[in-house]
Amino acid sequence: MKFRSTRSTSPLLTLSEAIQTSIAPDRGLYVPVSFPAFKVSNFDGLASWSEIGERMLAPFFEGDELAPQIADICSEAFNFPILLNYGSDTAVLELFHGPTAAFKDVGARFLAACVSRLGGRRTVIVATSGDTGGAVAAAFHEYSEIDVVVLFPRNKVSPLQQQQLTCWGEGVRAFAVRGDFDDCQRIVKTAFANREWAEAKGLLSANSINLGRLLPQTAYYAAASLWYLRERGALPGFVVPTGNLGNAVAAFWARQMGLPLREIVLATNANDAIPEYFASGSWKPHPTIATIANAMDVGNPSNMQRLLDLHPEITELRRVAQSFSVSDQEIADTIAHDYSSAGRTLCPHTATAVHVRRRLPSPHWIIVATAHPAKFDSVVEPLIGRSLNMPPSLVQLFDRPTRFEEIDAEFEALKEALQ
Repeated sequence: MKFRSTRSTSPLLTLSEAIQTSIAPDRGLYVPVSFPAFKVSNFDGLASWSEIGERMLAPFFEGDELAPQIADICSEAFNFPILLNYGSDTAVLELFHGPTAAFKDVGARFLAACVSRLGGRRTVIVATSGDTGGAVAAAFHEYSEIDVVVLFPRNKVSPLQQQQLTCWGEGVRAFAVRGDFDDCQRIVKTAFANREWAEAKGLLSANSINLGRLLPQTAYYAAASLWYLRERGALPGFVVPTGNLGNAVAAFWARQMGLPLREIVLATNANDAIPEYFASGSWKPHPTIATIANAMDVGNPSNMQRLLDLHPEITELRRVAQSFSVSDQEIADTIAHDYSSAGRTLCPHTATAVHVRRRLPSPHWIIVATAHPAKFDSVVEPLIGRSLNMPPSLVQLFDRPTRFEEIDAEFEALKEALQ
């Protein structure tokens, strides 16, 4: 299989080449030239999300040097549970049972499993609004031939998130950027635009702009839709909390391949460029707004390129998807209400999706729960009036010393620090 740029002016690449290139020379993002077509029956006899994921991802590896290793890659990356908890007409897909208790573990571990098999000295760079950097650092830090650079917005991540970003030792250098997530993302894009510097560093992006981060996330949408169909005999819709649109685009790609996703609803916080696009048909990125669902604080999501490439006409997109914005007060009220009424504890991002689900009159929905609520204890605990139990994988991180450096929100500041 070959992959092309969303801007269509760069050469076609194989999967390994697209992963290693990260961003196309024309600044586009890589997408498949065409998607494989599946039927539900193609997954008969497959139960685990790892098995389903391997079957679905196999066509993307065809003709690539990694093709003989796909089984090992999926086994290594997809080695923690993903749970689908059923309610009367709504299920919750728990994606937070990996090493850093967030859905980003799926893509980060898959990317690390691929890159570690390609050889050569690498520098992995990642901009994070909270969870991505920790997942990438955890996935890559034990590979001595791979250096990791993490950029996060200073004072705009939770204390626990910052601990996850800064505790991995010499192989991971963390930088607190004096700006917001969009500034961090701009630095990464500028680094890749500096071709000579990027090539000298063996630079590779670990954000969802990298095909190797986004593609494996289709596996849990495939698995959850099949599980729901087998259990309830109905096609589910998905309510996806989203910021940079990587998680959401994976759902659209799974649907495009014929998996039984009925429709997709995108839940955002006050950063509402996506709902505004659905309403107006005109794409207008916004400056980032800080919210209590900080991992979704993205005013100019990179993966909008991929969504517009897949569904270039707004009328076509509206037939398969909707989008709604949720305020901080609504997020907080949802967290408090669900705990007091049902004893259910939600992270702010999952609460965004839960609030949107309650606006939808039709049945058969899957809410995507993206992170463990304990990762956002400073937000959640005051709303529910008790302390949260920390997952063991996160408790271990507090035994690690932290280290980070502050830099201005410019590529030259990063370049100088790395020299």
